[in-house]
Amino acid sequence: MDLLEKAARLGIDSSFMDGNGQNRTIGPDVLEAVLGALDAQSDAGAGVAPRVLRGSAPFNVAQVVAPLSLAGDWALLDQSGGVLAGAKTQWDAPLPFGVYRIRSGSNDAAPDEMSIVAPPTAFGGDFDRSWLLAVQLYGVRSERNWGIGDFSDLQNVLKWSASLGAAGVGLNPLHALFDDEPDDCSPYSPNSRLFLNSIYIDVAALPELPKAFVQENAELIDGLQRSELIDYPAVADLKQRALRLAFSEFRSHTTLRRRTAFDKFRAARGVTLDRFACFEVLRRRHQGPWWDWPDPWKSPDDVALEQLRRGNDAIEIEFVEFVQWCAHEQLQSCAQAAKDIGLPVGLYLDVAVGVKSGGFDAWNEQEAISRKLSIGAPPDQLNTAGQDWGLAGYNAAGLAARSFTPFRDMLAASMRYAGAIRLDHVLGLNRIYVVPDGASPDRGAYIRMPFEAMLALVAIESASYRCVVIGEDLGTVPDGFRERMSEWGLWSYRVMMFERNSEGQFKTVDQYPADALVTFNTHDLPTFAGWRSAHDISLKHSLQIDPGESHDDRHRAVGLLQSTLHDAGHGDIHFHTILRHLVDTPSRLLGVSVEDLMGVVDQINVPGTTTEHPNWRRRLPLAVEDWDRQIDMNGLRDALRKRSVSR
Repeated sequence: MDLLEKAARLGIDSSFMDGNGQNRTIGPDVLEAVLGALDAQSDAGAGVAPRVLRGSAPFNVAQVVAPLSLAGDWALLDQSGGVLAGAKTQWDAPLPFGVYRIRSGSNDAAPDEMSIVAPPTAFGGDFDRSWLLAVQLYGVRSERNWGIGDFSDLQNVLKWSASLGAAGVGLNPLHALFDDEPDDCSPYSPNSRLFLNSIYIDVAALPELPKAFVQENAELIDGLQRSELIDYPAVADLKQRALRLAFSEFRSHTTLRRRTAFDKFRAARGVTLDRFACFEVLRRRHQGPWWDWPDPWKSPDDVALEQLRRGNDAIEIEFVEFVQWCAHEQLQSCAQAAKDIGLPVGLYLDVAVGVKSGGFDAWNEQEAISRKLSIGAPPDQLNTAGQDWGLAGYNAAGLAARSFTPFRDMLAASMRYAGAIRLDHVLGLNRIYVVPDGASPDRGAYIRMPFEAMLALVAIESASYRCVVIGEDLGTVPDGFRERMSEWGLWSYRVMMFERNSEGQFKTVDQYPADALVTFNTHDLPTFAGWRSAHDISLKHSLQIDPGESHDDRHRAVGLLQSTLHDAGHGDIHFHTILRHLVDTPSRLLGVSVEDLMGVVDQINVPGTTTEHPNWRRRLPLAVEDWDRQIDMNGLRDALRKRSVSR
C-alpha cells in the first residue's frame, strides 16, 4: 500500500482549499508525519463507519441488526459490552438511543459492526426569540470576590440579566486547567473537558472555611480586587490554601449531610473522577509530560491506580475529589438559580475544541485522542499564516474502538449544567485540520471524521439533557456542512462582522437563519468600540501581526455598517443601534457582550499571541454591583425590548 492509499484509508485528504481560495497539495513529508502520529489502533479500525438509525419511534433488535444474516451466531452488545440479544438470547424491550455493537460469527478478530440509534434531531429549545448576556466569568469584578470572577458572582450576573429580560447568561469554557500552572490561563486550552476549573469556586462561601482565613488575608484580597489584570498565580495560591484548609475542616468536622452529598458525587462520577484525582497527584510528583513518566504511570493502569488510592496518597486524591465536588455544587446551584428565576435558557456554556496533550483527557483516552497532532486552521484572510492551537483532538478509529464514549462523556460534562452549549470549531465533527509536531501551521492536513455518526451522538446527548447545541461554524466551511448540521437540529453561529456579501456590504436581517445565535463579535475579535475605532488594527501592527485589512478597509466597513443601519431605520452607528438591528433578525438567540455594554476597547484575546498581549487576563472596568448605575439601562431595555422575557 503506497503513501497516498494509506492516507486515504485513514481519512487524510491529499489536498484541500484554504480560506484564501488557494488549493494546497499535501507533501509526502507532511503525510508521513501525520500517519506516523496516528496510533496503530487507528490503522486497524480505519474505514469503519457506524450505521446511523434515526427516528422518534422506539427501535427494536431486528432493526439494529438488519444488515446481518441472523442464520449464524451473532450478538448485540450495548455500549459497555454487555450482551443484549443474540442467537441464544432474546431482547423484547425497545432499545433506547445509544451506541450498539453487532458481533457475528466465531472469529473474535473480525471487527464489530456498529449502529447508533438516535432521535430525529437534537433538542430544539422551548423558547421564543430571546437574548443572552455574554460574560467572561474570570473578568467579573465584585466587592466580594478574590480578584477573579467566581460562581457567587455568576449568581448575581444571572439576577441582573433576568432583570433586563435576558433568557440566560453565556460563559467562557469552565473546563479544568492546570491549577498549578496558573499563567497558562486560556479557558480554551484545558487539562480536561470532563471537570471544572477550581479557580471559580467562591471559597469564602464554603461552610468549612474558617472565617479567620478571610480576615487574615484581607490585605492580599483587597490588592487582588483592585488589580486591573488578574494575578492568576496569586489568586490560585490563595484559593488553594483556602481549599486545603476547608478540606481539613471537612474531614474532621463536616456534617452528615455534607459527607453524604460528597459520597454521592464521588459515586456518580465513578472511575473517571478516581482517575482524574490520581492523575492530578501524579503530575505534581513527576516532572515533564505524562508520556515521560515512569512505568506504570504512563497509562491509567487500573491495578496500579488502585494501589495509589490505597497508599499514602489517599488523602491527596480525596482532596482533588473534594475540590471538584465544591465546584460542581456551586455551578449546579447557579443552574438551579437560573431555573428558579425563570430564565428559559439559563446557562449557555462554551466547549473547547480540544485539550492539552499533557492533560488528563489525553492521558486517560490515549486511544481516542491523538496527542502528537495539534488542531488548528489553514491560512485565511484573518490569519494569513494559518493557526496551530496547541490542542490534541479525537481520532475517528480510536473513538469507534471506545464506542464513542469519550465524546459523549465530554458533551455530558457541560450539558448537565446548561440549557445551551456552543461547540467551538464545530467543523471538527466533519474534518479536523491537524499540524504535526514541529511543523508550521500552514503545513497541516485535514483528517475526516464520521460526520453522520458525530451528529447523531450530539443529538442523543442534546435530547437527553434538553440542551440546545450551537455550532461555531466559522472559517473555511465545506459545501453542504451547514445544511447537514441544520438537518440534525444543530444551530448555526452567526457573527455580524462576518455576515457580509462579496462586496463587503452587511447582510440584511432577513438573510440570517432562524436556528442560530447571532452576535456582533466573539472573544477572538475586537469589541464594538475597538472595531469602530480600528484599535485592533493598530494593536496587531504593534505586535507585528498581519491584521488582514487596512485602516482604509476598516473605514469603509464602518461606513457600510452605517448605511445598513440607516436603511433599516435605526439611525447612526452605536452599539444600541447594532442591537436593534440584530434584534430584528429571525435568529432565535442574540448574544450581547458585556464588554460592549461598557464600551471596552481592548479585545479579550488576540489570536496568535501568548505573552505579547494580556489574553484572558482583563477584568471588567465596573464591579457587578455598579452595573445598574453605570450602564445605560433604559437604552438597553429599549434596544432589546422585542426579545425580552417578561416575568
